[in-house]
Amino acid sequence: MADNRQSMTNTSSELLHGTLDTLILKTLTAGRRHGYAIAGAIEDATDGVVEIEEGSLYPALYRMERKGWIEAEWGVSELGRRAKFYRLTPKGRRQLVAQSAEWARFAAAISRVLVNP
Repeated sequence: MADNRQSMTNTSSELLHGTLDTLILKTLTAGRRHGYAIAGAIEDATDGVVEIEEGSLYPALYRMERKGWIEAEWGVSELGRRAKFYRLTPKGRRQLVAQSAEWARFAAAISRVLVNP
């Protein structure tokens, strides 16, 4: 069983590489969040199948901030700690729509291959 879990984790990581920005943008539609909360929301929404590591999350957040998709401001977390909170910008909302459409098109194409005998 451990081998299957490890194999699934590796596969999930490879698939995640191309979809991390979209997952973050979608998560931020619920409102501003700090990095740890973003990662937790994605993990919760995927029943733990997708785990976001800090080494992937924060570079993605910084990249998306540079592109103007998200904005950041310092605040205090629910634990009373200083944290950087991210929120979606109008440009980020447009990017989410575009990336979601591309993902749906891609997933449908892959499904057609996998379902056909």
